[in-house]
Amino acid sequence: MQIKLAGQTDLAGFRSEARQLLAHQVPPEEVEWGMEASADPFADPGPAQASRPKNVARAATAIVPASFTRLCEFVVLHRDPERFSLLYRLLWRLVHEPNLRNDPLDADMLQAQHMAHAVRRDIHKMKANLRRHALRDAQGEALEVGGYEPAHHVVEAIAPWFAKRIEAPRWAIFTPERSVRCEGGRLHFGPGVPVAELPGNDGTESQWLACYERVFAPHDKSAADA
Repeated sequence: MQIKLAGQTDLAGFRSEARQLLAHQVPPEEVEWGMEASADPFADPGPAQASRPKNVARAATAIVPASFTRLCEFVVLHRDPERFSLLYRLLWRLVHEPNLRNDPLDADMLQAQHMAHAVRRDIHKMKANLRRHALRDAQGEALEVGGYEPAHHVVEAIAPWFAKRIEAPRWAIFTPERSVRCEGGRLHFGPGVPVAELPGNDGTESQWLACYERVFAPHDKSAADA
């Protein structure tokens, strides 16, 4: 059975689909997790969730430890393509093997914890090492930009943290996978910038401005034309 999620970090979609699978007693070995081919792999999956079925049998709604729920929030951000298979296998086992939660040496649980630790470390490194550059755009307005290459899918997760701590009214962060800007207190996500095209810490103002225009100018134009 193939399950298609809305994006690489679609935790809400995974939870919804996992509940449905549990309701129908579908074992992990019969499930193949993937992404919707036509979807933006990092799009906000929120609107799509309204169409997901809600009639999940109460008996199949697993009561799992809060620690596992928190673990899932980090593991889905890992780059390992098998992360959703691992999480559903653990969820299935928590339902059918109650003693699993008391086994600190279980291989699946150790793997998930290792992945979560790697994601937390990646988030910490990005918070500590991102360097920002103060610029003026073509209209003379202030803009702060920065570039970073995270190891995992952490941009959406970390963006609100930067929004609370960067005092500049307008800023942008570019990564090879995903970019984010903040203007007027609102976050907007855009495509990534290939490593070869990402200005380094010694990048010139013109290089950073060109990067910003390339990523976000098409979005601005489409919004203005709407």
